[in-house]
Amino acid sequence: MADLYLKALESERKQLWATCRLKGLPVGTPERTRIAALDELIGEHKAKRKG
Repeated sequence: MADLYLKALESERKQLWATCRLKGLPVGTPERTRIAALDELIGEHKAKRKG
């Protein structure tokens, strides 16, 4: 079964990362901070799924 929560997190991260690359946003902007938060959420979710 597809994990829709994980897909939503990864999709949002991908979109933000593309925006940051296009605009050349530096570290410390809200977008980059959200990417870091999404990385943590994705890691926690994958760890929870494993066991």
